[in-house]
Amino acid sequence: MESRRILLAISGGIAAYKAPELVRTLRRAGHEVRCAMTPEAARFVSSLALQAVSGETVRSDLFDAGEEGEIDHIGLADWADLIVVAPCTANLLAKMAHGLADDLVTAVLLATKAPVLVAPAMNVNMWSHPATQTNLEILRGRGIRFVGPDSGELACGWEGLGRMSDPGVIAEAAAIELVPETLAGQVVLVTAGGTAEPIDAVRSVTNRSSGKMGFAIASEAARRGADVVLIAGVTSLETPHGVRRVDVQSALEMRDAVFAEFEAASIVVKAAAVADFRPIEASDRKIKKEQLDEGASMTLELVQNPDILQEICSRKENRTIVGFAAESHDVVAAAQRKLARKGCDLIVANDISRADAGFEVDENAVLFVWPSGEVEELPLLPKTGVAAQLFDRIGKLRDSGDS
Repeated sequence: MESRRILLAISGGIAAYKAPELVRTLRRAGHEVRCAMTPEAARFVSSLALQAVSGETVRSDLFDAGEEGEIDHIGLADWADLIVVAPCTANLLAKMAHGLADDLVTAVLLATKAPVLVAPAMNVNMWSHPATQTNLEILRGRGIRFVGPDSGELACGWEGLGRMSDPGVIAEAAAIELVPETLAGQVVLVTAGGTAEPIDAVRSVTNRSSGKMGFAIASEAARRGADVVLIAGVTSLETPHGVRRVDVQSALEMRDAVFAEFEAASIVVKAAAVADFRPIEASDRKIKKEQLDEGASMTLELVQNPDILQEICSRKENRTIVGFAAESHDVVAAAQRKLARKGCDLIVANDISRADAGFEVDENAVLFVWPSGEVEELPLLPKTGVAAQLFDRIGKLRDSGDS
């Protein structure tokens, strides 16, 4: 992502101790970061620590003559491409909702035209209090975006909603805010992960798909402003920020979930590794080895699963539909045959025989195979990079009216 200017506004909650880690995460993503603190925040995190990780002077005093001038509170408000408030206490939420400006942070928030992302952190009872919830609704109505809070053990000893989201999650939410919303108003349906076709009560036929590619695609669509539905097969990955997730196990369950969401979708990306076959009959009990004669073999009879991609392509209308082809040999020829057979707008093919790409790793080397016969080869990229390249192509496809 292009380097952007992020102002981190820190208020006086105990979660402020995570602020240096958040600064480091944002800087690793290539952004320029400056910090502003409320007077109370200095009780939980030192300005020296923040200065060390940001490489910038930390602002904390609205009336410090030594800090006023080129980088005054109006200068900070104008400088930022995005303001991240983390942690945001109940007190700061109330001040934001009612337009108070009695310290540097609140003055900057009142003066800025930049988007604002808020990561609340407070006691569960403070979070659920009607006053706090009213303040949240006021701010949401003004376009303020929120990430978290999460549920768990709080510093006060209570359990429940109120934990500030992890710095990595906040950084991901910030990335979404910074990407131009080229998919605003679009509904993107993504499938990801493998399916598990039951043999008996404990065993299934499955594959090595981790779901990382599909999850990266869903995350990128959310970054670009789409309403994203992620239908996830067997995977342990966490749901990307801003994505609605539907979990399934088998190919039949995935088919049902896809068609439940298909009508509203304008873009469909079928990145899941769906099993082509399933056992014709699954036992509701575990099949015991002692049920068989010693050394005897067991025959598993399989039946074809529905071809979900082909089915949705037959109902394509004005949707853009992208399929994936995981191939072990003759990658281009196999992908071209699949493209012709399915009727989608684009096939993304990858060679699963490569050790450095494909299943279970963070990188992928793919080919974009087009109906025109063009084959576009991408270099080895992080799966997040492949997702960005994919949506660049989808955008051009939709702009040209070819889908």
